[in-house]
Order: sequence, then C-alpha cells, then structure tokens
Amino acid sequence: MIAYWLSKSKQICYYTNPWYKRKCEIHISACTKGLRLHQRGDFYMQQIVLPIKDSNVLNDVQDTLLNNFKAGRRNYTVFQVGKATLLRVSDVMRLKQTDIFNPDGSIKQNAFIHDRKTGKPNILYLKPVQTELLLYRQWLLNHRLASEWLFPSIQHPERHITEKQFYKIMSKVGDLLGINYLGTHTMRKTGAYRVYTQSNYNIGLVMNLLNHSSEAMTLAYLGLDQASTETMLDQIDFG
Repeated sequence: MIAYWLSKSKQICYYTNPWYKRKCEIHISACTKGLRLHQRGDFYMQQIVLPIKDSNVLNDVQDTLLNNFKAGRRNYTVFQVGKATLLRVSDVMRLKQTDIFNPDGSIKQNAFIHDRKTGKPNILYLKPVQTELLLYRQWLLNHRLASEWLFPSIQHPERHITEKQFYKIMSKVGDLLGINYLGTHTMRKTGAYRVYTQSNYNIGLVMNLLNHSSEAMTLAYLGLDQASTETMLDQIDFG
C-alpha cells in the first residue's frame, strides 16, 4: 500500500489493490477518525466539509435542495433545522414529529431531546425555523406521509431518512453547483459560523451551542484558517 499525504489540499489518497484492500480499509478507518472518504478508481480521497460563508452560495444551496428533488421540501427543511439548531445530523434525522409539533399542529417554542453522541439533554429553540416547519408540516399532509418521524423516507415512511441518504443529497447539490466541500456536517457548520460572525464573534456562545470543550476545537470546526482570521482582523480598529 502506498499512501499519499497532500497536506496543502487537506486530502489524503490511499492506493489500493485487491491484495491490500482490506488492510487499506482498516488503515483508512484508523487514520481518518471518522472523516468521510470517497473512492475514485484505485484511490480513496478524504473530503473536508466546510461551512458555507458566502450568503449567495448559501442561497444557491438552499434553492437547489428545495427545487431539484422530489422531496425537496423535506430536504430543505432538514438543512434549515440543522442550521438553526446546530444539531448533529444523526440527531436531526431522529427527531420525531411529537418533538416539534403540538397536538393542534402548531410549532413548539422549544424541543427537549438528548444528544445521541453525548447523551446530554439539549433544548432546541425553534422560533428561527417556525415558518419553514409550518410549511413542511403542510407538505407532509399534502403528500399523506403519516409517520412518527419528522423526516421520513418517501418510500418507507415508517423509517426516517438516513445520514447516508442525506449525504447523497448534499453530494448531488455539490455536483450541480460545482461545490466540493458539502457534506452532512455543512448545515451544522454553517449555522455555527453564522452565529459566530453575527454575535460579534462570541466564541463562548458557539462553544456552548456545539458542546465543545475548547476554543481551538470550535475555531477549527468553523473552518477559520489564517486567511479568514486576517480578513476579520482587517476590520478591527486598533486605534
């Protein structure tokens, strides 16, 4: 097995052949710590998911999610909920309608859940996505998708859509728009980035929302490289 480390592009490629395939897969799993890999012929390429920082690009992504898929309203609402609540995709997919809707169909102000990864309680503030959720509920009714899950599969409403299915959706959006940094974490990272930049760079607030243990972890998650840091510093009046 030959491994190519491309540090500047933040990609790692592993050459494989039938004799070493399983060994390579084990090595890849151990080294990437959960980062998603794409296979291109004989190469595995590690994708780096980044927040969407440009509002025009964000609008394009959201419009594509809404208008280019059979279940566009569902896909769009998944993205909006993930962006506004900063939930991990695994928790977004497992939301139930009773978590979000009151018996009369109105939207709850808060949803009370437990994070799947940490087991900690989490209170979701739903007002920022109230309009999107009301439109989505009407879409569910129009399509007669009776399900306990907030985001059911179209073919199997008794199941929620999976992270893998949503990854494929985001990947197609990336292909349509020519964007190579989209993934299932895009909505969470984008929401976190927007909170950070619109709260006067309140890193403590973002750390709390993401349940991170250090500022360095949060800054890395936000994709704040040196160029981004310098751009922000250019806006500071040091007197």
